[in-house]
Amino acid sequence: MSMMGELTFFLGLQVKQLKDGTFISQAKYTRDLMKKFGMEEKSSVKIPRNTSVKMDMYADAKVVDLTRYRALIRSLLYLTGSRPDITFAVGVCARFQSAPKESHMTAAKRILRYLMGSQEIGLWYPKEEGFKLVGYSDSYYTGCRVDRKSTYGTSQILGNRLVSWFRKKQNGRSRIYFHGFLLYSIALYETNLSGL
Repeated sequence: MSMMGELTFFLGLQVKQLKDGTFISQAKYTRDLMKKFGMEEKSSVKIPRNTSVKMDMYADAKVVDLTRYRALIRSLLYLTGSRPDITFAVGVCARFQSAPKESHMTAAKRILRYLMGSQEIGLWYPKEEGFKLVGYSDSYYTGCRVDRKSTYGTSQILGNRLVSWFRKKQNGRSRIYFHGFLLYSIALYETNLSGL
């Protein structure tokens, strides 16, 4: 077996090993993705998702090509391996793969427009001595307009290195009650309700 040198490219991931750390990105994959979906000439945007537009299953909206939409979502899901900043927006678009409408395709293309202006962003893993583990979590209660389920996500940082992150849609429905200054969220899962 022969020595092939330092790792620089692996399964679409570009790896740059420097004296003070390692940088992992998918800039080449992102550029190829722009060409594949004809987005090279479009203008970039600053955020991956328009927060004022609610994603919904519009019954009277124009249907788009299912194969093309799924191909775009698959490609974006692969990018989340080095781009945690698009994980939530891609996850929202992925919910509508069974019957995508024009508004869903517009939202997915907005993610591409965001990536156009931030192609060189990636994960930086510095070589340092600190091993302080910090975790963050966030939730979006009853945020999905289709089924009123909540979404939550977490990220864990070891020193200055992002080591784990995920976003998940809740399995059951939740109800939110506001009473005085207290906010209660009671999750009602279908399995528990079947015994009532």
